[in-house]
Amino acid sequence: MELKHIDIACLSVSPANMRGVRKTPDLTNILPSVRARGVLVPLIVRQNGSPTTYEIVAGKRRYHAALIVAQEEGSVDPLPCAIMEAGDDAAALEASLIENIARLDPDEVTRWETFTRLVKEGRSPEDISLTFGLTALQVKRTLALGNLLPRIRNLYRSDTIDAVTVRHLTLASKARQREWLALLDDEDARPPMGHHVKAWLLGGNAIATDKALFDPADYKGGIVADLFGDHSYFADADLFWQMQEAAIAERVEGYRDAGWPDIAVMARGEAFHAWEHERCSKAKGGRIYVSIGHGGDVSFHEGYVTLKEARRLEQGGSVEKAVRPELSAPLASYIDLHRHAAVRAKVAAAPAIALRLMVAHAIAGSSLWRVDVASQRGASDAISESVENCASETDFDRERRFALDLLGLDPDMPTVTGHTYDRELIPLYSRLLELDDAMVLGILAIVMGETLEVGSALVELLGVQLGVDMASCWQADDVLLDLIRDREVMGHVLADVAGKEVASGNAGATAKVRRQMVRDCLAGANGREKRDGWVPRWMAFPPSTYTDRGGVGSAERWAAVAPLLEAKDEPEPKQEQTGSEASEVDEERGGVAEDEPVQQAA
Repeated sequence: MELKHIDIACLSVSPANMRGVRKTPDLTNILPSVRARGVLVPLIVRQNGSPTTYEIVAGKRRYHAALIVAQEEGSVDPLPCAIMEAGDDAAALEASLIENIARLDPDEVTRWETFTRLVKEGRSPEDISLTFGLTALQVKRTLALGNLLPRIRNLYRSDTIDAVTVRHLTLASKARQREWLALLDDEDARPPMGHHVKAWLLGGNAIATDKALFDPADYKGGIVADLFGDHSYFADADLFWQMQEAAIAERVEGYRDAGWPDIAVMARGEAFHAWEHERCSKAKGGRIYVSIGHGGDVSFHEGYVTLKEARRLEQGGSVEKAVRPELSAPLASYIDLHRHAAVRAKVAAAPAIALRLMVAHAIAGSSLWRVDVASQRGASDAISESVENCASETDFDRERRFALDLLGLDPDMPTVTGHTYDRELIPLYSRLLELDDAMVLGILAIVMGETLEVGSALVELLGVQLGVDMASCWQADDVLLDLIRDREVMGHVLADVAGKEVASGNAGATAKVRRQMVRDCLAGANGREKRDGWVPRWMAFPPSTYTDRGGVGSAERWAAVAPLLEAKDEPEPKQEQTGSEASEVDEERGGVAEDEPVQQAA
């Protein structure tokens, strides 16, 4: 049998497959594995009437699981396949039975241990692939796990991290792997996972060397090797694009010399859609479209015109001849970079302009900006509803509506930030230019509130700095009380609201009984004295705990940031200013007076 990887689009289920064609297979026990590790065991296939399409004799469940993963993630790697020699259906059915009954699927780390021993004994990856019925690429991918620190391999073996994360971590040096593990161990940090690992390693730009139109040997920057797929990547994206654009310009000049009347170089990231064009020869005015992807790929689509131009040709007209651009791509790059340098030097000296630019970018985004709105979605619908109806959220929503109105947007929009509203950066920036500093700062405060990360140490620090009093904006509800399931904690809560004597006297009562007693105290019901303004220790600013068992995120985050405040002296209280003094301060600060709270503007 020949072993190779085949694109999923070239596969279909054979009528000889023992699991049938029409019946949907049960993927319960295989789908999680395919999601986490991909398809490891080759499918048995045979050609299906053409050299490029194959029918699956055995492996229907893995094929359907891979289809689901492709729908979820947008793509899937080519599947490993063992190609049978041409034969009758009986032989195919026999192969299907043997494969489904005798298949053995050890975990990949165990495979690595076995393959490593064989390599030390002198076996090549090709020899191992023939012995175990795998492709050489699969063997190389498994052997690449040897580049990982033992702890990362163990995390992979225990399914703590997935196959995509592991695959990209093999790109990393041992030092970078230790940095990644440090992020994993840091409770306040989130290590990159999946495809984000590659962006983390390569500074956000992962451009494969096979995308270059130039000779990679001429590239003077660093190159990172991918041990899994035998790929390598440019470490310096800016240098790559300088060389790539020069190579594109050279290719364009070559096309012009060859007599092509028009070459359209499309903007980076703009897609060429064949259905919007028709074929047209060079002699009749067909042009070349050059499409450039953000991943560095370049495609030259030769001999096309737009549909409108094609209809004109059918009616005896001609294609409008494009005028050769005045600037070549390298010259345009030179001009753009120098003009950009001059403008940003001026922006650095114009903070009022920079403020409005930053707010516009935070709201509308750009190719270099991405700002996400903090999710207010709780672990259950009851939690989400409790937050949505709290007084603080009502206050924030009122200010948000005012900010939306200032920007000329629909006040019923759910957020100011993070949506693809029908607006662009420049019109939004122009609108901000019409507002005074106080209004812009008020909008900025809303944007910051929407994008402040939930459960972060910064929330703890700001809560203390701003003097947040939870008792004035929150009160206990049934959602909170129903979530307290720990007997010891419920005893402390009862002591908080009813007193230590009551809690001690009811120490043997069930959690349900004590929970009702807490409700009665908070509501002043059933003869209990009403307890106003109660806030559990974890919710206060600064937070604390009822036990020494740990596991209270707010208290642990506060412990990490408290030294930052303790190291600073208490600020001196501001002195009252007269109206004229406030005006002078207003002029010095560019129009924002001390006695004009920003939140009133937005």
